[in-house]
Amino acid sequence: MLRKIAYLTSVIVLFVSISATAQKKKKTAAPKKTTTAPTSGSGYDNSGYGGGSGYGSGDSGYGSGTSGYGSTNNNQPQQTNQPRLNIPYEVVKSSGNAALDSVLPSLRPDAAIDRTLIKDRQPLAFEHIREDDAIYRHRVWREIDTREKMNLAFRYANNEDNGNQRFISILLKAIRERKVTAFDASKDDRFTTPITPDDVLKAFSGGLDTVPVTDMNGDVVKYKIMTKEIDPDSIYRFRIKEEWVFDKESSRLFVRILGIAPLKRLTRSDGQDVDPANPEYLPLFWVYYPDTPNESLRAFLAKYEAYNGKNFGGRMSWEEYFENRLFSSYITKSSIDNPFDRTLKTYLKDPILRLLEGENIKEKIFNYEQDQWSY
Repeated sequence: MLRKIAYLTSVIVLFVSISATAQKKKKTAAPKKTTTAPTSGSGYDNSGYGGGSGYGSGDSGYGSGTSGYGSTNNNQPQQTNQPRLNIPYEVVKSSGNAALDSVLPSLRPDAAIDRTLIKDRQPLAFEHIREDDAIYRHRVWREIDTREKMNLAFRYANNEDNGNQRFISILLKAIRERKVTAFDASKDDRFTTPITPDDVLKAFSGGLDTVPVTDMNGDVVKYKIMTKEIDPDSIYRFRIKEEWVFDKESSRLFVRILGIAPLKRLTRSDGQDVDPANPEYLPLFWVYYPDTPNESLRAFLAKYEAYNGKNFGGRMSWEEYFENRLFSSYITKSSIDNPFDRTLKTYLKDPILRLLEGENIKEKIFNYEQDQWSY
């Protein structure tokens, strides 16, 4: 009994002493007030992801400090990428498009002989055909692909005193000098809507493009106005509209070219074909080939010589080149058995079948002339 009383007494004394000690520490402890962020430490608090120089809200972190990426008190100029006022514009001259730019003439004779005959050439007038004598007529549309070996004269890229010798350059020069009138090809192929030389050159050059020039901070410092030029070698197809006429008076079959149109390949903005399996070609403009009272494409072409790789001195004029039918082509449309005015491509999807149908049309015209004779 005495042992239990002594044990309880010791427990009570220990509990009272602990309580007194705790109350004494509570009274003597003063609250610690801080006015600045701690400067020591190398963990996640001060120099890590959450403190002064880390990714958090410190002085140099990515957060909301004074020099971080998200700071609103940054002393550095912000990158706005917005155009500023009074930005200069610079017009960049053409880089030398041979199809559009003028070629400088030679200041000395650029040949071993005096070449003056080409300047005086005049084409012979077409033989007149009376309407009553034209007992057979058909229209044919054909295309010339200058990538073929027989048509490489169209792509002769040399410069001479009268300009660049590509055929597309010769056509553009005739239009630019107002020797012939260009007609809108988007309307029809009957030469109904004339267009100005400026419209032709804009359509060929692709218009103007404004390119911003930025500095190292990404700010726009000036604009460059550049011409979106088209490579003249990219115009490698030409469409010809012609008419075959049988004259009963002379018993001859004549062919007369009515118009010529350069074709441009239809592509998307990335340079790819709209339909890679079947590329599309659109005419840029039409020019009238026969003579008129005010203009003559034949007379203009007579002063330019077609390329002759076998004999440079035996070249003929472009007018003679067309009249002698020295080009290779294939028929794309005709008026023979075509009441709906369709091209061969609309009802013949196979290109081989289109070529065979074109040869069939040529044979029909040839057979009509041969059937007029008796042997």
